Amino acid sequence: MKHECRITVLETKCFADYQEQYLADPHSGPCPFFKPGDTFLLKRTPQQDDFYHLMNGKFCGEAWDAVSRYVYAALQGGSIMKGWTNDDRMMIACCNDGTRPVIFKIERIDVPETDEEREWLERQDFTNTAEDAYTG
Repeated sequence: MKHECRITVLETKCFADYQEQYLADPHSGPCPFFKPGDTFLLKRTPQQDDFYHLMNGKFCGEAWDAVSRYVYAALQGGSIMKGWTNDDRMMIACCNDGTRPVIFKIERIDVPETDEEREWLERQDFTNTAEDAYTG
């Protein structure tokens, strides 16, 4: 089975009071790199390795540092955050910029290559409930 990863920008935040108090440019505003609704589909094949090439400059380096471990897990077919979200194939994360964070949804996309893989995938349940959540 092949795996892809979709990253969707859910929201951008801006904390103007923090920017005014702490930044060299106190009027930096929201992140200029991402907009809500932006979507990126990553693949990792011999022909296209978006993970290794950091999407060829299509993604902010600081944001990539924050989300790359989830992307890697998704591209390898792993559980992105087992028991934490309501679907093991998905994670909500944000970049490291404390004055203008960007909120991302990261999803593993399973691409069956055979009928057997397709049938197996149809039988799976990746959902989690509060009873399944990790409690420490």
